[in-house]
Amino acid sequence: MLVQIALGTGLLLVNVLVMAMASLALEVAFRRAHPWLITPPQRSKLLLLLVGVGIWVLAVITTGVWIWAFALRGLGAFATLEEAVYFTLVAFSTLGLGDVLPPPEWRIMAVMAAVNGFLSFGLLTALLVEALRQVRLSQLEQEQKE
Repeated sequence: MLVQIALGTGLLLVNVLVMAMASLALEVAFRRAHPWLITPPQRSKLLLLLVGVGIWVLAVITTGVWIWAFALRGLGAFATLEEAVYFTLVAFSTLGLGDVLPPPEWRIMAVMAAVNGFLSFGLLTALLVEALRQVRLSQLEQEQKE
């Protein structure tokens, strides 16, 4: 049990680090694109931003899924990488179908993967909303100046 908790904690920390680095990269991209984003036409740029950040969120979550899947496969919890990816996607989404399960000696890892997914979706959704809010506020400010 302690081994699972230690490994799960390590994987959670790796995923938080990935999210933090991806967030910093996104912030740099926003800073560079900010002058362009606030000039007219603004609505189309807001739509483009929404699509871009949405794809960014999916990429970050997908990275987290692959990290967990490779770890679970490497630990021997699943016979194939496909099973490990499928299980991790089900756990991350907290769908919990139960058709593919890790062996009993690795089931605590399943809960930790679900926690990782829940945390990832929450944090990345918050970043998505904040990015859109900041850009839209800047756009409205720019409109008032003109």
